[in-house]
Amino acid sequence: MPWAYTAPSAMQLFHYHLVTRKAREVEARYVAKLGFELVARHGRVGDAPVSFEPGVSWEELDARGFRLRLSELERGAVNIVVQPGQWVLPRVDHLGVALDEDEFAETLERAAARGLRVQERSGRRTFVTTGAGYRLELHPPRDWIDELLEQTEELHLAELHLLADDPEAKAMALANLLDLDTRRDSVEIGETAVRFLPGGPAGRPELHAELFL
Repeated sequence: MPWAYTAPSAMQLFHYHLVTRKAREVEARYVAKLGFELVARHGRVGDAPVSFEPGVSWEELDARGFRLRLSELERGAVNIVVQPGQWVLPRVDHLGVALDEDEFAETLERAAARGLRVQERSGRRTFVTTGAGYRLELHPPRDWIDELLEQTEELHLAELHLLADDPEAKAMALANLLDLDTRRDSVEIGETAVRFLPGGPAGRPELHAELFL
């Protein structure tokens, strides 16, 4: 077969969304132990949606009757959201992937061909089910993501380890949707290796370990 040039992929895993009963403790771990910065806390006071930037303590938020919907954290080229939920140990609701325009369109075509559900929210975020208990949040080129990904020299996610009931099926669902190769239980998305390990729950995979470089 004659050699053909293939343009490098722009695909990168830059975000993941965690759900846990211990949202405050998980937020504190990323800030105090891993050096992440709190971007904002989003939630409600009464029926009104509100957001608070860093500098407002939990004591003050509690006094105001604040109910957390999610905390957003960031360091280098990594963005993490923590949402209150039913599980003590954090589980992954979705992975956020940046793609170029062609990759974005082709991924949506593969999702449609597989009958996977696609949700567009406010024209800014596109969610796709994987059929394996978690979702992908897909982003075509956007200025704020480009700016975030330029911070890879400061920090990027090298490995993400997730516990799952069927690691190979979880990995295959991810690889098939993004048209990537899989090595049994792992998939490489740009500079990040996503590894699914045995012994986890059905449905959303459980966060086990992260390697930041």
